[in-house]
Amino acid sequence: MKKLYSLIMAGGSGTRFWPGSKAAKPKQYLNLFGSESLLQSTISRFAKFTSNDNIYIVSGKNQAKVLEEQTTMLPKSNLIYEPVGKNTLPCIGLAAMFAEKENPDGIMVVSPADHLIENDELFKDTVLAASKIADKRDGIVTIGITPTYPATGYGYVQTAEDITGSEKIRQYKVEQFVEKPDETTAKSYLAKGGFFWNSGLFVFKVSVFIDAVKEFAPQLYSDLRKIQAELGMPTFENTLDTIYRAVESISVDYGIMEHARNIYLVEGNFVWNDLGSWESVYLTSKKDENQNAVSGESVIIDSKNSYVSSDSGLIALVGLDDVIVVQDGNTTLVCKRDKAEEVKKVVDNLKSNYKSQFL
Repeated sequence: MKKLYSLIMAGGSGTRFWPGSKAAKPKQYLNLFGSESLLQSTISRFAKFTSNDNIYIVSGKNQAKVLEEQTTMLPKSNLIYEPVGKNTLPCIGLAAMFAEKENPDGIMVVSPADHLIENDELFKDTVLAASKIADKRDGIVTIGITPTYPATGYGYVQTAEDITGSEKIRQYKVEQFVEKPDETTAKSYLAKGGFFWNSGLFVFKVSVFIDAVKEFAPQLYSDLRKIQAELGMPTFENTLDTIYRAVESISVDYGIMEHARNIYLVEGNFVWNDLGSWESVYLTSKKDENQNAVSGESVIIDSKNSYVSSDSGLIALVGLDDVIVVQDGNTTLVCKRDKAEEVKKVVDNLKSNYKSQFL
């Protein structure tokens, strides 16, 4: 097996997690399920099969302070700062340029920083199975999550030929990536079989991925090469800032995965949740006998099926069901659980009304 590198994408803003998630400390830096933040849990998971020297993180400059505070276990040189967010393809391509300098044939595992994953041993086995395909077949591998219900909030991956052979974890050639479906379409996917949720987890040989960028995103490839040429030079930061701001914002799914022919999938049967809103945090949290999930100090009377989180002080909830209440500093959110996706509208409203002190 070739040398393994891990890339953790930590540049998101987490607008659906306001008020816990703020510009200076977005969702990935929050301790939602214990003593570690989501980012730190992700690092710990990868450290089980990747040395800390080979774990890279890409984030935004505005998050530098909290990122460095939470990643003292990593070399500072492994923290890569985007001048501005440009979606996943430029982000992964930039990190690949760093890794290629050291080892173009190394295997890179790519993950968002803010997913909840349980059963780390099964996750490790799944990643290593994907790494073997990436190495032997020069493939770009995605980890597909076995669907448990007809979700409409995830993209799907349709598989073709089963290439599992004697391996313990099922493996396939990929037929196509498909957009987030409506409920009827999602139900048809599950009934037909061979469809997996798109987890956003990818594994590939660094040189193979860079070749794919060259083929399917030639302008981005050219720009990344210009940036790479000045790595370690005094002019690097200025060159990165100038060039990167002008690159196209595009996802790795649109830019590479929907076009490349050497795409494979390994089946992910570990517990996985992309934590898209406070509702998903509620659903994955431990609950009391009234199905309430609590973080911080609270008093709950005659209420059920609710999520209550207090950063400081105490929250009292009386006679309310199916609500989310989150208090952080001088901001408080109260909403019905089925409206959790709309929290981002609060952030939009605060921005448009120039109330950045609450962001």
